[in-house]
Amino acid sequence: MSRRTLIVSVLAVGLTAWFLRGANLGGVWDQVRQVRLELLAGSFLAVVACFWARAIRWKYLLSPLGNPQFRTVFRTTVIGFGVLGLLPVRIGDVVRPYLLARQEQLSVSSALATIVMERVLDLVAVLALLAVYAWGFGGVDAVPHRLLRPIEISAGIAATVAVALLAVMWVLATHPERVGTIAASVTGILPGRLSHRVGRLAHTFSSGFAATRDMRKLLLAVIWSFLVWLAIAAQAWMVTIAFGIAMPYTGTFLLQTLLVLGVAVPTPGGVGSFHEAYRIGVTTFFGASEDRAIAAAIVTHLISYIPPVVVGLVFMAQDGLSLGGLKVLAGSVREQEGA
Repeated sequence: MSRRTLIVSVLAVGLTAWFLRGANLGGVWDQVRQVRLELLAGSFLAVVACFWARAIRWKYLLSPLGNPQFRTVFRTTVIGFGVLGLLPVRIGDVVRPYLLARQEQLSVSSALATIVMERVLDLVAVLALLAVYAWGFGGVDAVPHRLLRPIEISAGIAATVAVALLAVMWVLATHPERVGTIAASVTGILPGRLSHRVGRLAHTFSSGFAATRDMRKLLLAVIWSFLVWLAIAAQAWMVTIAFGIAMPYTGTFLLQTLLVLGVAVPTPGGVGSFHEAYRIGVTTFFGASEDRAIAAAIVTHLISYIPPVVVGLVFMAQDGLSLGGLKVLAGSVREQEGA
């Protein structure tokens, strides 16, 4: 076992233990037995819709590089997220563009950069929806009054960041030569190896952002990003109300901001960190009891991660891939591309 794997494993165990520290396991099981199964079925369908929307968005980002088949885009998307659910340090984000580029004869660097674009679009959508929750539509009445002002301030900052990110994406998409100019000025003062890595990273960014010069495709990618996150919100909302937690649909825009912070911790599948972020969100803002919050967190995580993991493993077996091989491949791609 490598040192990195050991560290993230200990982190996952520690976060899970912290999440369960005050749990009454009998009470948690009672909550699970009383859950509304029809809402869990609806939550599963929202997961399917989310991956369908992710594949469509990625196809738009990839279209200036070539014309990949939707089937390939969808399969590699599921494989990538399946790997994210099983291996640490976001290995799936490296494997996914490589597998697609290999099958569709595209540039690996450019395909890898579209994943960076996806992450930027995800952040824009999440921050914009947080602002919508706090400043636009109802639902904030369910939040304790003492917490409204911090949420409003955070939403204002989030809206500003979202607009800034969109502006930066537009500039880089329409003026990719600026990336090269900035990179050249930076690499000139760095040691040789570090200079090379910065240069490779700049090339990756510029090639991917240049792929979005078509503003129509960029706008469609932004729209599909919101559809992705509305589906993710629907999935979490249906599980939450299935456990009897009184949270409006728009309240998920606040909750998923916390979940994004949770899954940023590099444990496999966000184990521990996802659960604790969910527990904090529904107990702090929506008055859920500890046992109910813990039960809902576990089920929400399972419905979010189990389908892509199972289907991803099936697709991997069909393509003759293994987790060990993909882990080695990811390290090789990161080294070659400077990622």
